[in-house]
Amino acid sequence: MKKYLNQGTLLVFALILGLMAGWANVKEFDLTAQVISGLFMNLLKLVSLPIIFLSIVSTASGMESASEIKAVGRKVVTYTLLTTVIAASVALGMFVLINPVNRDLAHEGIAVAEAGIGGYFEHLIHVIPSNIVRPFVENNVIGVLFIAILLSLAIISLPDQKRKEMHSFFSSLYAAIMKITGWVISLMPLAIWSFVTLFIKDLREGLEIKSIALYLICIIGANLIQGFVVLPILLRIKGISAIQYLKEVYPALSVAFFSKSSNAALPLAMKCAVDNGKVAPKIANFSLPLCTTINMNGCAAFILVTVLFVSMSHGVVYSPYEMLLWIIIATIAAVGNAGVPMGCYFLASAFLAATNVPLNILGFILPFYSLIDMLETAINV
Repeated sequence: MKKYLNQGTLLVFALILGLMAGWANVKEFDLTAQVISGLFMNLLKLVSLPIIFLSIVSTASGMESASEIKAVGRKVVTYTLLTTVIAASVALGMFVLINPVNRDLAHEGIAVAEAGIGGYFEHLIHVIPSNIVRPFVENNVIGVLFIAILLSLAIISLPDQKRKEMHSFFSSLYAAIMKITGWVISLMPLAIWSFVTLFIKDLREGLEIKSIALYLICIIGANLIQGFVVLPILLRIKGISAIQYLKEVYPALSVAFFSKSSNAALPLAMKCAVDNGKVAPKIANFSLPLCTTINMNGCAAFILVTVLFVSMSHGVVYSPYEMLLWIIIATIAAVGNAGVPMGCYFLASAFLAATNVPLNILGFILPFYSLIDMLETAINV
């Protein structure tokens, strides 16, 4: 708790200093903020694709064979995919209903986006890459997802010894990339300062903030509907009182909210489920660790809305079919997301980088992401 409070204090100071630097209208401050924000975005791009690939492969390779997990595993996976697809669908509905896109938000970035994006179906053609390295070189996220899923299925089918060796290998790589990610996250106060400074600078120059406000309403609204309508209905179908169960697992939800990490909340979540919720220990010990990785309702909503909002603000046009396809893509990405702070933000930036969409609007979103992440993590748990 001390660690998170310290980090929170630094972020508050960074926010205040960013507001002061932005309103000061000092050229040196603006230039420094541009350099820091550019470097931070490059670091985000650096770790995004490896996180997507290794999180999926390391998670899948750690599963036992299908025959050993068939009884409980099928129910866990079915429930997880169902709730995640619903979350992404609700988010898409909110996005279409509210329509937060304002293309003036991107300023001249629209020219870059239109030059680089081409047609979205052009990217679908490259879902099956000609070689295993090409998707990583070309930042083709869909191709990386395809390779990750294909490799995961192959590893699960291997004999136990080889499967464990592969799991150890990819888990170690994943741990290494997450260590680098931790270093990147440690720079968050500097990034917050730079993004807030540039955000205030744009406000001085007449930036329209209505679009950002509508975007936040989409994200928060989708998460609240998922947490207070969809999940209670699923509990009620099973004859469980949503209010009573909320009281029983409230300590775990509190840790999830303030830590912004479903992994950090896992030990307390298991204890609450068994001691308070009277869930059988063998069920809790199997399903909760698995769902800590693959049950990312809030993440699916964030990825879908953020990718559509940023890319469409830069002039990208999606057909209704392509928007529906993003439900599937966001679900797959969320299933492989790491249960750590900023995980969804990294994934969203990776998708945008893959289509050559400028990431400057992500800078406007970043100051608000901490609150979004808190809400999403609690709903995931």
